[in-house]
Amino acid sequence: MYARRRRTYFALMGTCLVLFVSAWSFVRLWSVEAAVGMAFAAMFLPPLAAWAANRRGPDDRWWDDPTGDRQSDEWWDELDGKRKPEP
Repeated sequence: MYARRRRTYFALMGTCLVLFVSAWSFVRLWSVEAAVGMAFAAMFLPPLAAWAANRRGPDDRWWDDPTGDRQSDEWWDELDGKRKPEP
């Protein structure tokens, strides 16, 4: 779970760095338009990387952990359909 998200984050951020550095180090020598396009594409990768690293996986339970407040936990369980309301 965590390792998969971490690998995805580093892959996206690595791609971002490669695009940005290569755009302004050697691609600009052949085509400034291509370098601007590569930098523009690299601009969208950090937010995607953050989204991928922080998204909840199907096996993650960290948002569903009990809070310690019995009444609040019962209320959330009822809303989530985990427990039927008592008559």
